[in-house]
Amino acid sequence: MATMIARLAPVAGMTLTALDGVTLMRANGTTAKAPALYDPCICIAVQGRKRCYLGDSAFAFAFDAQHYMVLSVPLPFMSETEATAAEPLLGLMIRIDCTLLADLLVAIEGDEAPQQAPATVMTTRLDARMEATVQRLLETLASPLEARVLGPGLVREIFYHVLMGEQGGAMRAALTHQGHFGKIARALRRIHQDYQSDLNVTSLACEANMSVPAFHAHFKAVTQCSPIQYVKAARLHKARLLMVRGGVTAASASALVGYESASQFSREFKRMFGRSPVAEAQFMKHTLALMPAAEAGHVRVELAAS
Repeated sequence: MATMIARLAPVAGMTLTALDGVTLMRANGTTAKAPALYDPCICIAVQGRKRCYLGDSAFAFAFDAQHYMVLSVPLPFMSETEATAAEPLLGLMIRIDCTLLADLLVAIEGDEAPQQAPATVMTTRLDARMEATVQRLLETLASPLEARVLGPGLVREIFYHVLMGEQGGAMRAALTHQGHFGKIARALRRIHQDYQSDLNVTSLACEANMSVPAFHAHFKAVTQCSPIQYVKAARLHKARLLMVRGGVTAASASALVGYESASQFSREFKRMFGRSPVAEAQFMKHTLALMPAAEAGHVRVELAAS
């Protein structure tokens, strides 16, 4: 699997594939702890390791060749990568398709999953069946035709293994938006849809049908940060992506994510990322680069030859 990903993703950063929602990731060396924000996804590494730190915890979770990670809600955290030029971090990220998961939840209705509390993030051991499905998915990505015809079924199979795995109960509880977790999950979606608008805790709490103190407490329990901290992180991460992948200026990014003061944006950006917006954009263009899918015919020939 490492060989296949290395050929499909020959350069560091993120590489698109012929299958929508599936992105390959590669890092050619160790990276220091830095802010990150992932959308709901399944992260699978076949080589190397990524350590992630949530809130104030000294260590929260990691995914590597033995463990995959699932995020049920958009979550900001700190992450660091363990890799070398000889053994780069190689993996794939599968965006969570809520429609597909809802369909699966209906299909497996009646199965008695272990009673588990909903979780924002979980890591689970990569068992033999899940590993075999991931390998078949990687094989199809070398061909646009196979990716289009066979890929969706394999992604569905991976989602099934996640829901039926060791922490499937927690995942099912999170995806069905049970109780207070569900209200906070809907608030997170609202923040990411309308990050450029005037978001305040009072209105978000009202939409969640909670008092402000209750909303604040439940929000922090889910995300490990306050609502205001989360909104700020969402805006700043979006601004960074706009500069790195959209090519917009710092001033434009500031306005696009809802900042009225460019100087305030610059101060808060540097406080979060440790660099000015311009310096961070230049530094991250390599790490956050989104490359097009590799030339399928070339990859297919290489894989056949190996």
